[in-house]
Amino acid sequence: MTTPTLHTGRLLLKPYTPADEDGFVALFQDAQVSRWMGDGPCAESEDRALFGRIFSKVYAQELFDVWAVRQGGRLVGHAEIKPSPSPDVDGHEIVYALAPAAWGQGFGTEIAQTLTSYGFDVLGLTEVHATVDAENAASLALLGRIGFRHVRDTVEDDGSTTRVLTRSAGAGNAGADQPR
Repeated sequence: MTTPTLHTGRLLLKPYTPADEDGFVALFQDAQVSRWMGDGPCAESEDRALFGRIFSKVYAQELFDVWAVRQGGRLVGHAEIKPSPSPDVDGHEIVYALAPAAWGQGFGTEIAQTLTSYGFDVLGLTEVHATVDAENAASLALLGRIGFRHVRDTVEDDGSTTRVLTRSAGAGNAGADQPR
């Protein structure tokens, strides 16, 4: 299944194009963003290789859905829903990131709601998960507002704590925009 284009009230989630590489790398190189992504900041060459794998692997093999997030035609973020690589999560998890200039405007909520609805309505999932650094208060609060519940903590190799959150299909989602 090819990754579809999704719309929220103000955002467009569309598959990446090769022309998005510099924007993708800028987003992932931003220290305020990368501190919450994966294992944290990495070399620009690693982010460029990751972007290349979106095309050579993820899209080519239809492994999972990955989107560039645009607002008014401008790349403002990244979104995906995928089988979780974490042994602590059995199922699919949502991943999202926004450029700091787009923070505080409710875009993260729109993205998380849309990804969750997509998981339930299109992928047929009964649960959607998120793994969040325990210190990422903004993301934890956002997910709590849209019906995710904390199910457990995982201590990482570096001593940090990751929170595992889950939302069940019937849990309700106040104010959610449905993907269309």
